[in-house]
Amino acid sequence: MLGSAFQATAADLPGVQELEWFDLVPEGYNPDKIIEEYQQKYKIDELDDDDPLIVELMGKLNEVWKMSPVNPVLNGKTVKLPGYVVPLETDGQKASEFLLVPYYGACIHVPPPPSNQTVYVTTKDKEGAAIRQLFDVVWVTGVMKTEKLSTDMADAGYVIEASSVEPYQ
Repeated sequence: MLGSAFQATAADLPGVQELEWFDLVPEGYNPDKIIEEYQQKYKIDELDDDDPLIVELMGKLNEVWKMSPVNPVLNGKTVKLPGYVVPLETDGQKASEFLLVPYYGACIHVPPPPSNQTVYVTTKDKEGAAIRQLFDVVWVTGVMKTEKLSTDMADAGYVIEASSVEPYQ
């Protein structure tokens, strides 16, 4: 059973703001426009996966994604956000550090999501949250910080110290 050993649940926390992933993108920033520009200039969808140009372009796009701006109004807010888990620190049953991403398969494929669509999550006192498998879907509740952090899997534009990790239902 997916769950967490934390005492608090999202319902126990006053002023929790439930977010959707588009809330993490600041007003006026349009990542789809960046993809469209690459498509128009290089005709990406016509390239083979093993084409050297596609490898080069994915590297460039990854650099652009690292610099994606965050939404500053979220800094210091207590939030609840659903997403897929990409474990970073785990004992095989519990993850004390993980990335929360908006879609299945993120960070496995190149490039990973933009940094403003990747959240680095730590669990309170490193207790860990019970995670059944890669890409479990959970609700994470905690205080969000607009802080850039780099991992081997992806760059995150946000950090949450989770007070609650619950199954998504």
